[in-house]
Amino acid sequence: MNVTMKLIGFLAYAAAVSAFAPIPSFSASRQTTELYGAVIQFVQGLDEKVVPDIKLTRAKDGSSGIATFKFNNPNVFDASTAKEGEITGLYMIDDEGEITTSDVNANFSNGKPQSIEATYVMISPEQWDRFMRFMERYAESNGLGFNKAK
Repeated sequence: MNVTMKLIGFLAYAAAVSAFAPIPSFSASRQTTELYGAVIQFVQGLDEKVVPDIKLTRAKDGSSGIATFKFNNPNVFDASTAKEGEITGLYMIDDEGEITTSDVNANFSNGKPQSIEATYVMISPEQWDRFMRFMERYAESNGLGFNKAK
């Protein structure tokens, strides 16, 4: 069993609050993505390039879980992307298909959009497993690592 599979196995059974976050490197912290394996979109057809902080919680019995995404200054707020359309939800797209949530909220400061928070609720072990497969692909594409809550 390779390290990636061990990590995914651990994540799938973790009951504590957990988070995916960008891993800083010595040269520079990664702020945008090179989207290959999995993408996130707020407007269908427009890939979000800002990598979010993602916090996970899971019931101890594994029956449900919640993923909370926070995007600081996402490119969907850029004036150049306004013509692409309005935010209609959070779309997580990979080889298996699409996972969607409409629980998306923008945060404003002095009348200007600053961040987006989205919540995806998983109500079955199958939904959790599907989400974790998406996250494995998204993490690999975007240099994310797993940090267990303290």
